[in-house]
Amino acid sequence: MSPELELAVAAAREAGVLLRENFEGDLAVDEMLAHDIKLALDVESQQLITDRILATFPDHAIYGEEGIAGNQDSNSEWIVDPIDGTVNFFYGIPHFCISIAMRRDGELKVGAIYDPMMDEMFAVDFEGPATRNGMPIRPSARAELKDAVVTVGFSKSKESIDAGLERYRKVAFTVRKTRMMGSAALALAYIACGRLDAYIEEMISIWDIAAGQLLLERGGGEVRLLPSEINPDKMSIHSGNGKLPLDELI
Repeated sequence: MSPELELAVAAAREAGVLLRENFEGDLAVDEMLAHDIKLALDVESQQLITDRILATFPDHAIYGEEGIAGNQDSNSEWIVDPIDGTVNFFYGIPHFCISIAMRRDGELKVGAIYDPMMDEMFAVDFEGPATRNGMPIRPSARAELKDAVVTVGFSKSKESIDAGLERYRKVAFTVRKTRMMGSAALALAYIACGRLDAYIEEMISIWDIAAGQLLLERGGGEVRLLPSEINPDKMSIHSGNGKLPLDELI
């Protein structure tokens, strides 16, 4: 394990302890939005991860959902989602994670996604296979949409929800089953290990999917990121196991 991945794994586990200790507890809400929730714990989790990273690599950059830190001119940038699935977390649904990726010169190199409730660590290093709790993983071999389980994400604006409903209407009649689970990072990790076969969402941010993208692509999966037609600061994602005809889901 490279020093960078070792750090990502350790920071994700430490943040996971924080989340487990606060799960189903009294949570301070910073902002209650129409389709989202911002918790004080999001900020606390990112600060914990930031402190851990900059203590080891003080000249690196941090780019996270809760803000930036470090040297923003660095060619090494850590992309952090301190709680991916905050709404799940707030409502006591045990499906959320911490996602940490590192890219160098714009290219993803390291990723760690930790589900503290399942105690599952998905990790990928500079080289070698993607892993779950240290064991190599690969996407499924399912190649026909009629056999596929697809997760569809619904984002945080009326426009993105409308677009997602149109997409869902098309997908639902084509595949075996659809799922809406609430964590983009875990959706990609689940495709990377064969639990799901594809994931589509109209509007996501880089911190939602950076570690998961590297996990999935390392195993031969496919990730297509396009500029969002709804919000120019975000992206849409179409991803799959590398065997399914993604064009038929778009």
